[in-house]
Amino acid sequence: MNKEPILSVRNLEICFSQYTKGLKRIDSKAINNLDIDLYKGEILAVVGSSGSGKSLLAHSLLGILPSNAVTKGDITYKNEPLDEKRKEKLRGKEIVFIPQSVNYLDPLMEVGKQVKISIKDKKKSNSILRNVFSKYNLEEKVEKYYPFQLSGGMARKVLLSSALVSDCEVIIADEPTPGLDEKSLNEALKDFRDLADSGCALLIITHDISAALKIADRVAIFYGGTTLEIAKAEDFKNGGENLRHPYTKALFNALPNNKFQPIKGSQPLASELPVGCLFYDRCEKRTPDCENIKPEMKEIRDGKVRCLYAT
Repeated sequence: MNKEPILSVRNLEICFSQYTKGLKRIDSKAINNLDIDLYKGEILAVVGSSGSGKSLLAHSLLGILPSNAVTKGDITYKNEPLDEKRKEKLRGKEIVFIPQSVNYLDPLMEVGKQVKISIKDKKKSNSILRNVFSKYNLEEKVEKYYPFQLSGGMARKVLLSSALVSDCEVIIADEPTPGLDEKSLNEALKDFRDLADSGCALLIITHDISAALKIADRVAIFYGGTTLEIAKAEDFKNGGENLRHPYTKALFNALPNNKFQPIKGSQPLASELPVGCLFYDRCEKRTPDCENIKPEMKEIRDGKVRCLYAT
């Protein structure tokens, strides 16, 4: 792995203003104190429960946050600041997005034409398009379809195809695999791995930890708007004994193929974040210090963890 990250995030904060009864304004920190690095040739899987800030991270990196979002922190791409103007310039070219919603497809354009936009070699665009569509069992006639004529799974395959045919350096994929049949899922995972092995950097946001572990190099665990742990994929082997954070271990044990043990309680709301550790109310190993001291991210055993007592 390269020593210098191609994409780096430091102290990212994303805040939204909300109005409650009586027109009282409340500022909610959807993402707070978030650090993350992405390297060329690697797949970084971002996992966590709904509302943990995973998709907001992707939208922030691409410059497509809602207009009422206020962001702070530093984002760099190739060691240069990634401001809004540069995000717009690189989006869809060097940095490609696979969105969670299939509504990103243009309803007034044939899907084949939409995929061809991402192909640089226009002379070979027809053959490249047919090749990638055939990999995902999309018939040639699908090229002429409009988005409303596609099933959810077919639309997902079209979105995947648009990213895979591009000559990009970074792919940010937000839940790219729901709705795919097993064959197409395995094909997509293989394509992601092949792209990384050829030098592309991939940040894959997913709820499917099992699928992510098949191809990821590292896994970032999101909770309450920040990263609690960044671990190597191999740390999840041997019953997860090498994992560092209590939440990561609990999340691992909640998987169906493990102990299937539910985690008591719920993730704190963005407007009600605790003073200390975000996982304090649910942690079985908490101490009085955990309630009042906010842990910083620290390096332990070739990984990173946000816990006062992790070893």
